[in-house]
Amino acid sequence: MRLQDTYKLDPETLSRGNLPGTKYRSSLTVGDCFGMGKTAYNDGDYYHTVLWMEQALKQHDEGEDTTVSKVEILDYLSYAVFQFGDLHRAMELTRRLISLDSTHERAGSNLRYFEKLLEKEREEKKEKENSVNKTVTTTEAVVQSGAYERPLDYLPERDIYEALCRDTSKTKRLFCRYHDGNRNPHLLIAPFKEEDEWDSPHIVRYYDVMSDEEIEKIKQLAKPRLARATVRDPKTGVLTVASYRVSKSSWLEEDDDPVVAKVNQRMQQITGLTVKTAELLQVANYGMGGQYEPHFDFSRKDEPDAFKRLGTGNRVATFLNYMSDVEAGGATVFPDFGAAIWPKKMGNMMIGSCN
Repeated sequence: MRLQDTYKLDPETLSRGNLPGTKYRSSLTVGDCFGMGKTAYNDGDYYHTVLWMEQALKQHDEGEDTTVSKVEILDYLSYAVFQFGDLHRAMELTRRLISLDSTHERAGSNLRYFEKLLEKEREEKKEKENSVNKTVTTTEAVVQSGAYERPLDYLPERDIYEALCRDTSKTKRLFCRYHDGNRNPHLLIAPFKEEDEWDSPHIVRYYDVMSDEEIEKIKQLAKPRLARATVRDPKTGVLTVASYRVSKSSWLEEDDDPVVAKVNQRMQQITGLTVKTAELLQVANYGMGGQYEPHFDFSRKDEPDAFKRLGTGNRVATFLNYMSDVEAGGATVFPDFGAAIWPKKMGNMMIGSCN
């Protein structure tokens, strides 16, 4: 559902497997759609409950074979619609449910409750009209299509964050060059290809920093150690998992394999920064639907001890090594200044974190 929202994919598109940018096709059954809706319902997410229960009902109405009954779908859908205050549609769906199963106790109880609420609304409206001495003809609302607005959440930059994740249309008008690390002896004969990705703050991409063999070796070392990535709780200072960071990660030391030392040395040559004060090499796997919502890589004034245990001071830069190509998505985005950097295998990105 996170992918659904971020990339503005409607349930029909997802259910039919027509995913943009991918060559694979995998469809969802009525049962799958019902399961998605039920998961959303159990999380109190009525917005996605409506979307997925409507898709399940649509496919059911089209005659798809399934063990899920229309009564089950309508039971969830009618109540989710009611949560949006759409009494008329909730009543229509509940009546349809009762026409299929007249003994459904909860549906009968809900219908009587909805009718009382609707009558109360009409009385209040009538009283209000009389109080201002106006005569208004009231008509019952037209049943809506279920296009309810997505509720706001805790992330103020949600819209721009997701828009950047979708946007592949921006054309760069910056420059590329060979980079020798300020005449680093190791790079004079074989400099790296450097390309500007963003001017302020300065973000650059380097090409062919790691070979396929090195990438596969690092993946091999990291795979058995991968564990759910954590964040530091701002209140307790304890590392914990969080819904806004969904990935697995592991940390590699130079003693693990010579390739780790080689990659670290290469990053030092490119950046001019010493690896003596760098953290261990972190390997992250975001899998399908992983994410890390907008965050700061460096510690701010209200978290002065974030890197105290390392004894190295605050982070001054981030160096990303992309170790795979992706069919769709996967951008690293910067909502504050509207940049989106797309992954390219064997491409590396350097970002200045703080002044």
